Amino acid sequence: MKTKKISRKTHVKRGDTVQIISGREKGKIGTIIKVIPKNNEVIIENLNIAIKHLKPQKDNNSGRIIQIEQPINSSNVILYNQNNS
Repeated sequence: MKTKKISRKTHVKRGDTVQIISGREKGKIGTIIKVIPKNNEVIIENLNIAIKHLKPQKDNNSGRIIQIEQPINSSNVILYNQNNS
């Protein structure tokens, strides 16, 4: 049996300026750097940051701490228009 590929349409695209309307980052404004339509999520530049601890991989390397942007559901963002706000 063949499975159909489901394409989901989102109301935002990469490069759009959006405002977060719910959650921990509510009210903040940022630019979308990646859209994940399969999970209906977006990644916004410098928002929803998580800290990840990496173990050293070789004998001479040391571990490090990195900060990465986590995805947020696209239903929690709206397009931001500077003229009207």
